[in-house]
Amino acid sequence: MKYAIETVDLLKTYVSGAMEYPALKNVNLKVARSEYVAIVGPSGSGKTTLLNLIGALDKPTKGEVYIDGTPISKLDNNQLAELRSRKIGFVFQTYNLIPYLNVLGNVELPMMSLNTSPKLRRKKALEILETLKLADKAYKKPNELSGGEQQRVAIARALVNDPAIVLADEPTGNLDSKTALNVVETFNRLNTEGGVTIILVTHNLEITKFCHKIVYLRDGSIVKEVIQRK
Repeated sequence: MKYAIETVDLLKTYVSGAMEYPALKNVNLKVARSEYVAIVGPSGSGKTTLLNLIGALDKPTKGEVYIDGTPISKLDNNQLAELRSRKIGFVFQTYNLIPYLNVLGNVELPMMSLNTSPKLRRKKALEILETLKLADKAYKKPNELSGGEQQRVAIARALVNDPAIVLADEPTGNLDSKTALNVVETFNRLNTEGGVTIILVTHNLEITKFCHKIVYLRDGSIVKEVIQRK
């Protein structure tokens, strides 16, 4: 079986002066296509590090990450950029919106790297904003939006290239419970209706009930995997 994501003996060590800090220790993880996985664990357990390695935002010290069977260490910088642009959508806890661009400009941004025409960029961006009930905010700047609205813009930006995989790092961490539920419902629809593979890093165990599998990390290692549903 070819997995959407597979990590093999993944090790990540950070060096500070004479000290070495192992953030991940021989992590082996398999995520099937269209699977919805939550990664949980205490702060400092390696959750964000693992997500960054899976998304090719960082390189492991040892081990390998496979995306659809392809070892990403074998890809050059252009191929990695293409992979991130076409196949993976990132949702960050801090939103990472460009403050001087309006909402429409922020959502169009990922399509520019694929040389999508301005007309099509605008069309697709407006469509995804409509889906997330943000069409009326298209010409506002990020600082004119609430935290929940900014997070939904970040989700729109992550989805605009129709990625097969979405990686979300604490996407509800800064949101009130009602807005967090709206975000979670968006991910649920992506998975159930669109077949999108989702890996969600979270401290909020309430939202893990929607996931197929929960992976527990502690001190850089997977200590338990719980299958909730197929």
